[in-house]
Amino acid sequence: MLLLAEGGHHVPLIVEFINHYLGTPVYNFQKAYTEPLWNKYVFSHFGTTAEKAFGPYTVENAIPWYTIMFVIACILTVIIVSLLKGKLSSDDPKEGQLTLEAGYLAVKDMISSIIGDHGARHFPVVATFGILILVSNLMGQFPLFMSPTASVNVTFALGISSFVYYNYIGISENGLFGHIKHFAGPKLPALMLPITALIFFIELISNSIRPFTLGVRLFANLYADEQVFMQITNLAPPFTHFIVPLVLTLLGVFVAFVQAFVFTLLSMIYIGEVSHAPHDHHEDEHVEGHTEAVAAPAV
Repeated sequence: MLLLAEGGHHVPLIVEFINHYLGTPVYNFQKAYTEPLWNKYVFSHFGTTAEKAFGPYTVENAIPWYTIMFVIACILTVIIVSLLKGKLSSDDPKEGQLTLEAGYLAVKDMISSIIGDHGARHFPVVATFGILILVSNLMGQFPLFMSPTASVNVTFALGISSFVYYNYIGISENGLFGHIKHFAGPKLPALMLPITALIFFIELISNSIRPFTLGVRLFANLYADEQVFMQITNLAPPFTHFIVPLVLTLLGVFVAFVQAFVFTLLSMIYIGEVSHAPHDHHEDEHVEGHTEAVAAPAV
């Protein structure tokens, strides 16, 4: 199972510390409420149990490492943005403000080119995906931390968030029927109805698995990066404990940026598929009125 594919991690000290103080009440709550609910309403239908699917419930893992790391990533993201922003100034901007403005303009230009000028309202969501995933990816390059995106649980949650958001946009702008209708592609002649049905079926399946593909792509790259680092640095110790980690760290930073960019880019593409520029009714009326005024003398 993918849920168990991330085993073998050394638990960071901060995770042990938090579970030492908060693990017992969380464990008692899980045994009293969470586990029975999972077993009764989900796993009983598959002939298994929550403990077999998720692993044993213990005080030490009551709060999973990826949950703690992701909460830390959220806090770090807010702190980093606040530090970069500093005291905003148009006359004498600091390096942090210039960096933040460069990132803002880069994301804004991407949104404009992929979604359109009307896509500016999606900037907060898209930018949050970008910087939060980037911080999460980079956390694995520092001691005492691990990348929460190296857990499939976190990446699936991010993938589902992107999926829910762009479908919400599609339904709110086009209506439920209009949103579903766009899966059929462009309108074709009646004789090509089987082709339309085939396109609809393919697009429906393709959209349904997007949370899975988004999550697996991000998880697989970050998990593979951690495994490559661990395996290569342990090939011939102590020789592989000096220069090799530096090279692999640079590779890890590159992978962190690329995967944050890919996830954000795909989310923008998905939003662009369902979001369209609003029609300016006043402009349409003006064009129609101008057309009638020009055509009137010819009558």
